[in-house]
Amino acid sequence: MNRDKRALIFARLRDANPAPTTELNYQSPFELLVAVILSAQATDVSVNKATGPLFASANTPAAIKRLGVAGLKRHIKSIGLFNTKAENVIRTCEKLLREHGGQVPEDRGALEALPGVGRKTANVVLNTAFGHPTIAVDTHIFRVCNRTRIASGKNVRQVEDRLERLVPREFKRDAHHWLILHGRYVCTARKPRCGSCIIEDLCEYRDKEDI
Repeated sequence: MNRDKRALIFARLRDANPAPTTELNYQSPFELLVAVILSAQATDVSVNKATGPLFASANTPAAIKRLGVAGLKRHIKSIGLFNTKAENVIRTCEKLLREHGGQVPEDRGALEALPGVGRKTANVVLNTAFGHPTIAVDTHIFRVCNRTRIASGKNVRQVEDRLERLVPREFKRDAHHWLILHGRYVCTARKPRCGSCIIEDLCEYRDKEDI
């Protein structure tokens, strides 16, 4: 895919959704961090159902730490892998309080040092909470980028690196959200909705579905 076509794709996505954001509900960088940790192998809808009551009663590192692992599990038991996630969130709260004054650090290395936080989670927090032009690659973005040929790669890190290099600067901050929403609702895994896709004529997918 050439540079002009790629730029036109992002221009159309921007025109259709000028201010994209995450579908996770949050009111602070800490709430976002917890929500993203909980969202691994879970839907945003299921996470929001759990974090609504959770954040209403405890939405700071100190408050969630006071819940303890058992108390946190009661709030998030409807989410997949809740046992491990509860332990990671409590340990993250302890580390935030011990090393960062209870604040979420605006630094990739410090974020990735938190329990349950990998590169993708760090990218989401840096982008969504702090406005950094990072691009977190999940299964939706990996699929969209390979299918359309926006940025092909054999693994998520290859796709991320290519996006970092190829996405025009003016689109980089919001690229993550446009791509994930496109993969979630249009360029879906089982049967992409090509007939209703605003970038169909620019997409280089060979097996387009006329629906």
